[in-house]
Amino acid sequence: MTVNVLKALELTYWRVKYMIRKPAVAGQFYEASPSRLTSQVNEFLEAGTGKESAIGIVSPHAGLMYSGRVAGAVYSRITIPGTFVLIGPNHTGLGQPVSMMSSGVWNMPTGELKIDEELAGKLKKGSDMISEDGLAHRMEHSLEVQLPFILRYSSDVRIVPLTMMPVPLEMCRAVGEALADAVQDSDYPVTIIASSDMSHYVSDSSARKKDRKAIDMILALDPAGLYKTVMDEDISMCGVLPVTTMLFAAKKLGASEAVLVKYMTSGEVSGDYDYVVGYAGIIVR
Repeated sequence: MTVNVLKALELTYWRVKYMIRKPAVAGQFYEASPSRLTSQVNEFLEAGTGKESAIGIVSPHAGLMYSGRVAGAVYSRITIPGTFVLIGPNHTGLGQPVSMMSSGVWNMPTGELKIDEELAGKLKKGSDMISEDGLAHRMEHSLEVQLPFILRYSSDVRIVPLTMMPVPLEMCRAVGEALADAVQDSDYPVTIIASSDMSHYVSDSSARKKDRKAIDMILALDPAGLYKTVMDEDISMCGVLPVTTMLFAAKKLGASEAVLVKYMTSGEVSGDYDYVVGYAGIIVR
């Protein structure tokens, strides 16, 4: 081979192994300027709260102006682990049913977060339902919107990003239990983030009534009950599968309690209470 061909192959290998995922929704869901984004995140954090280790959390992913207070309330209360596993719904329809990036870096205006290749490798080895697929993550916002809060506290923590399309309950169970096995096999703390908004585009009163039913299942640490309630009650909770998966993992990891930190609707920001989106922040420990 010529020197140029060898260099091209080396560059291709580097790009594959160290894939750089650039921000997809900066300037839309959150401020694109580093200084403005820092100020925006600081506005939503709560001072003086106690910190606790979390097995999992539920955090919303709307534009920060709407859901930032709920997300900020959760991140203000948890200690930063060695790695965050982020599970979010696949809104774009790109990629595989359960898609993971197992290497690379996610860039954000306020820093970058490296993927935990060791934990990702264990997870991929433990479940043939998880596909290596960067395409699913390229334009997806549900995980990206978590990162400004994580970076506010640490740029050393690593991440493992997964997205989920609609899948059966048993697939959530299998992925969740494989995730628990991978976490148990790690010698550093791991927290699982389930990214989800609650009811979409219903009245404020309807959102609160329906969302309470789903929240009660999460607080009961009942993944199958959550799945069934959301389906039976026609609750438009976009991240029900990530939350269900997180709960299966959390139960296997020994979770004993879940606490609702904050709930609100977009109507409290926009003033439109006829068509709202609900947001819940929950810590599972």
